[in-house]
Amino acid sequence: MTDRAAKSLGVRGEDLAVAELERQGMAILARNWRCRLGEIDIVAVEQIRGRTTVVFCEVKCRSGLGFGDPLEAITYAKVRKLRQLAAEWLAESADKPDAIRIDAVGIVLRPGTAPVLRHERGIG
Repeated sequence: MTDRAAKSLGVRGEDLAVAELERQGMAILARNWRCRLGEIDIVAVEQIRGRTTVVFCEVKCRSGLGFGDPLEAITYAKVRKLRQLAAEWLAESADKPDAIRIDAVGIVLRPGTAPVLRHERGIG
């Protein structure tokens, strides 16, 4: 897969992840938020029973399962990095949520078939 094709696949995957999070009632605060430590794919906010939760979401998209399930690519080191990134985002934000959560969305986009999406809440 070329770099261009991989980037296109990643953008399509993130678009699908955003649509799914919005379908679940979340509002998107940021996409591809960057700081000196790295990038968070999606920052969203969820309101449940008067409580505000900021959700930091990692998106992994694959064109097949030849390299395994997309969510298998999220290692302990990646979760640790996501925690650091979440702390940076919170330090820069005026928002003071009741809670935070790190989620992951794995998407398989096989040519000629409907996308398969899995949302895992609270991965770290």
